[in-house]
Amino acid sequence: MIAPLELGANTFTAGAIFLAGRNSVHTWWTGIVGCALFGLLFYQANLYADVVLQAFFVITSILGWWKWARGAHGEPLPISHANFASLLWTVPVGVGATAGYGALLHLYTNAYAPFLDSAVLVFSVIGQVLLIQRRIENWAFWLLVNTIAAPLYLSRGLYLTAALYAAFWINALASWMWWRKLARDAAAFNAHATGEPVRAPPRNAECQP
Repeated sequence: MIAPLELGANTFTAGAIFLAGRNSVHTWWTGIVGCALFGLLFYQANLYADVVLQAFFVITSILGWWKWARGAHGEPLPISHANFASLLWTVPVGVGATAGYGALLHLYTNAYAPFLDSAVLVFSVIGQVLLIQRRIENWAFWLLVNTIAAPLYLSRGLYLTAALYAAFWINALASWMWWRKLARDAAAFNAHATGEPVRAPPRNAECQP
C-alpha cells in the first residue's frame, strides 16, 4: 500500500517536473511543496543525501521562482544554452564530489547505497543550477539523475517514486527537445523582428496557466 506521504510527494513533484518541461514559472511553488514532502520520505528510508538534496531544492526553488520571473533586468529570464567551457569541467567535478560525499556517508552514517545516493544529490544540484538559469542543458543532467534514481528507489521499496522517476526520464528527454524548439523559435522571431511580420511566440515562450 502506498503511504500518503509518498503519494503527496510524488503528486506535487510530478506536477512541478511537468511544468518545468513546459517552461512554466509555476514549477517552482509546486516543487517546493513536493521537495518538502520528499525530504520527510527519504529521511524515513535512510537516504540522507536525498534529504539534504530536498532541502537544497526548497531553498533554490525560491531563487528560481524569482529569477524566472524577474531575473533578466526585471523581465522574465529567456531560455538559452550554457557555456560549453563551463560544462566541460562540470562532469569531472561532479564525479569527484560524488566520490567524496559518498565516502563520508559510507564511513559515518548508515546510509543505503551511499555512492549512488550521492550521485543523485550532486548531479541534481548541477541540473537545478542550470534549470534556475533556464539553460537547455539542464535536461541532460536530469536524464542522468533519473537513470540512477529510478532503480535506487525501487531497491528501497519506493515503487511509486521509482515509477515516477522512470517517467521523469521520458519527460526530461521530451523537455530537452521542447526547450530547444522554444529557443529556436525565439531566435527566429528576434532575427526577423525588423523584417516581414512573423507570428510572435508566447511571452517568454512560457506555457500559460
